[in-house]
Amino acid sequence: MSKESSFDIVSKIDMSEVTNAVTMATKEIQTRYDFKGSKSTISLDNEELVLVSDDEYKLEQLKDVLISKLIKRDVSIKNLDYGKIEGASGGTVRQRAKLIQGIDKEQAKKINTIIKNSGVKVKSQIQDDQIRVTGKKRDDLQAIIAAIRGADLSIDVQFINYR
Repeated sequence: MSKESSFDIVSKIDMSEVTNAVTMATKEIQTRYDFKGSKSTISLDNEELVLVSDDEYKLEQLKDVLISKLIKRDVSIKNLDYGKIEGASGGTVRQRAKLIQGIDKEQAKKINTIIKNSGVKVKSQIQDDQIRVTGKKRDDLQAIIAAIRGADLSIDVQFINYR
């Protein structure tokens, strides 16, 4: 019974949930009194959210509406990377928010350090934008999952293919 167990650490966003959240936020903006007559819109362009509003104050309110809808749809807001607020046509302001998917090299190194510092006998290996963790005991893998969940990472991670 020396078969090794493993799981993968990934960072993915369910795009259909993001689309649903954008749709719900757009409906709320159309019905809210404080957005009446404003040029506030939220759109999804490839893997980027584009927020447009009359001024920076309304843009922050727009962001709050969007974040509340994303949280309700179980989409982590850790994976949003907001760009600078820029001027747009018609006296409006625009802000882009990139949806980050996959684990970049810097985050992968940080996760590997957490795994090594835990003192549990497991092997971890970086594979493109995910990390595979293998070990002889399932309890060791559970300890690694707990350690990573407890760590303060700048991205949201999921654990898949647990065998």
